[in-house]
Amino acid sequence: MENSRAEFPFPYQPYNIQEEFMQALYSALDKGKVGIFESPTGTGKSLSLICGALSWLRDYEERKRQEATALLQEGEAALFTNAAQSSVASSSAELDWITDFVQKKAERDLVSKLKEEELKRKKREERLEMIRNNVQLKYAVKRKSYEEDEAFKLLQLSKEEQVEATGDQEDEELIIAEYESDDESKIKGRFFGAEEDEDDELVEEHVTKIYYCSRTHSQLAQFVHEVQKSPFSKDISVVTLGSRQNLCINEEVRRLGSIQRINDRCMEMQKNKHEKHHHEEGVKRKRGPAKSVCPYNKASALQQMRDVVLGAVHDIEQLLKLGRETHSCPYYATRLAIPPAQLVVLPYQMVLHEATRRAAGVQLKGQVLIIDEAHNLSDTLSCIHSAELSGAQLCRAHSQLIQYADRYKSRLKAKNLMYIKQILFVIEGLVRVLGGKVGQSPQSQATQPGTEMLTINNFLFKAQIDNINLFKLQRYFEKSMISRKLGGFVEKYAGSGVTLHTHSCNNKENRRTEGLNRYLQTLQSNQNPGTVPLADQQESVEAEKVLSASPMMQVEGFFMALTNSNTDGRVVVHKQGSLSESSVKFLLLNPAVHFAQVLKECRAVIIAGGTMQPVSDFKQELLFSAGVVEERVTEFSCGHVIPPENILPLVLCSGPSGQELEFTFQNRDTPRMMDETGRILSNICNVVPGGVVCFFPSYDYSRRIISHWEAGGTLTRLANKKKIFQEPKKANQVEQVLNEFSRCIQRCSADCSGLTGALLFSVVGGKMSEGINFSDDLGRCVVMVGMPYPNIKSPELQEKMSYLDRHLPHSQGRSPGQALIENLCMKAVNQSIGRAIRHRGDYSSIVLCDRRYSRPATLSKLPTWIKDRTTTHMTFGPAFAALRKFFLEKKQKRA
Repeated sequence: MENSRAEFPFPYQPYNIQEEFMQALYSALDKGKVGIFESPTGTGKSLSLICGALSWLRDYEERKRQEATALLQEGEAALFTNAAQSSVASSSAELDWITDFVQKKAERDLVSKLKEEELKRKKREERLEMIRNNVQLKYAVKRKSYEEDEAFKLLQLSKEEQVEATGDQEDEELIIAEYESDDESKIKGRFFGAEEDEDDELVEEHVTKIYYCSRTHSQLAQFVHEVQKSPFSKDISVVTLGSRQNLCINEEVRRLGSIQRINDRCMEMQKNKHEKHHHEEGVKRKRGPAKSVCPYNKASALQQMRDVVLGAVHDIEQLLKLGRETHSCPYYATRLAIPPAQLVVLPYQMVLHEATRRAAGVQLKGQVLIIDEAHNLSDTLSCIHSAELSGAQLCRAHSQLIQYADRYKSRLKAKNLMYIKQILFVIEGLVRVLGGKVGQSPQSQATQPGTEMLTINNFLFKAQIDNINLFKLQRYFEKSMISRKLGGFVEKYAGSGVTLHTHSCNNKENRRTEGLNRYLQTLQSNQNPGTVPLADQQESVEAEKVLSASPMMQVEGFFMALTNSNTDGRVVVHKQGSLSESSVKFLLLNPAVHFAQVLKECRAVIIAGGTMQPVSDFKQELLFSAGVVEERVTEFSCGHVIPPENILPLVLCSGPSGQELEFTFQNRDTPRMMDETGRILSNICNVVPGGVVCFFPSYDYSRRIISHWEAGGTLTRLANKKKIFQEPKKANQVEQVLNEFSRCIQRCSADCSGLTGALLFSVVGGKMSEGINFSDDLGRCVVMVGMPYPNIKSPELQEKMSYLDRHLPHSQGRSPGQALIENLCMKAVNQSIGRAIRHRGDYSSIVLCDRRYSRPATLSKLPTWIKDRTTTHMTFGPAFAALRKFFLEKKQKRA
């Protein structure tokens, strides 16, 4: 088997490092490795991944085709030879006819199987070719879908004219179906509306494919655009997956806002669709109002849209446009496109969370997985599998479930009532651990402030729920869909019959007069009763939507988290003075336990990022702990495409007045340290043109040092040289600030009286330390103030360190817990300083203000292309001279 390729299709002449990247990637995929690939931003990592991986896939498919053809020829030749030998065999020969029969049958079966696979492959290729060549297809789909939609609108109009039925019969869709546990019998068929339900004729065998996942939808869209520009865009079948919130085109459903409400309504419509088919088959329908079904979820339209999706490369925006044009659902059409697709682009959650993966129809067995932007993969896995519940959520879930059971007790089967009682019992135990009681307002219940860290078993004992089988409850949640039923119940009756105080709901009159809206007012009573500012009104509406939804989905997630192994997680009980604000949180300590299945199933896994350093502890915690042998792991790290003279990384050990720079927790708040930092920035702004981005270690420190500068006049002096911008508090304001920052720099470069650009104050790990490009004049200098160590006093971090110390080996005289602290700090630094250099012609300086950066162990954790060019300066003068010389030379070259 080949492990390399002479050349790779590429849209332009690739850099040497890109060719090396693609060769290493090709080899890793061919050998079934787990590869850690580092390629700095600006080096064309996405295109290298695309062209390297798809070249391998194309070659692999061709090799498989050739091997299958050769095997088929051998099998047919063997059958012919055996038949000829049998015909000339002497009748008197003592032939072992049983052995002969078995051998011939095995050969015939192999030949039949090979022929069948070859036929399937040809059909698949012919269909894809037909889709790509048939330019009339999408117009045919549009016409058919429009006809179906017109019919649907007429049907809806006739439904609206019907007199709405009264009585409890209209709540049929809210009743939990009869439940049989696995102990009693196999679950009979699928539940209506289950995620896996699809028409049988649409189910297909999965071809060999590459799954590409990244953190955000914008990163996925950017990757898809790179695929569209690649030489593979015309002959590769690609599908982009997303959540219902991102892909739904039904305006009635989209208006619901929250992802939970959108999911619930969509699933309800699926259930109604299946019931409609059931009634059409002759089963008598119960009286009641007609139930709404989604006009975009029709099998024929979905299958046709799937074909269009496979015929060309689409991002999510294009999928939404296509869905509206063809009147078919992009969410379900893309899921149908997974089996025949060769490249599937999807967010982290759909790959790394097993239940979500299963629901989406993602099958990893024997496939290739590429995880991009993976520098925080360990934290991402821990976050996905952690769960938190507030006292307010627990009380609300308990109240809603009691009222649900009370309303429908005569129509729920005994088994359902038994499980509902168990869920209520567990919720009561969780509230009890927080020092409160159910049935009373959580806002009015005081708790003793404090934090307690417990093992899962100890937490179950403390909550007095250790006698409950949580695995059975988890299966009940999955099969009965009680979270969605309760969500529909709350949405339907919010403000009329769903209340908080169970003790005040003894009669129907109280149920009608006390609603969930009163509970919402109670939760918000700590706010001033005055007028809400216009800017905050939208947030208040969103908050009310969240509060009015059922929290049972979160309760289900927490129950599932408690089924982890006792050693793999901890439960944090956090009391904050009131039951409403207190919380229980499951903290996953061992992310490898959930990554192990992914690593085991996949043929090869590529973990890629712009800055993957440091990787040694990453391998130990996430790969070796998951059972991966060291021989299966391969590493590749390439330099940058910029010439060495285009980057100037400096470590400053002291400031202009000789003050030693060591921003420890004890030193950093002193006036002399803050003043010295101001002097450093002032000098930098004197010689650096364009944009300067200054990163502080935390929001709190950023606020304190800027306030100090404002009081002492430093801020005014800085503003005389560069216009000052600050990272906004709200994420939706980031783009506006960046646009103003960019416009200011552009104006100053043209003509600006006295100002030489702009200065942006940002925070490590904040909204501008990842995913934002400060290319060219936007980021001519990145200043890192201090070292952003995480809060060592955090109970969660202390428990994580303790866990690593117990389970991982010590290395180079350091405990794994100490290594974690250092690595978290340097990963954050690497992400922030990597914002500046974005392409081959770019140039920038990086100033690390803290003498601790000069330690060899710390320097070794910088990306190689930065580390190799870093110089350490014990005094400020030589560093400032080097900085001035760097920008003078760049100015002369540009002139």
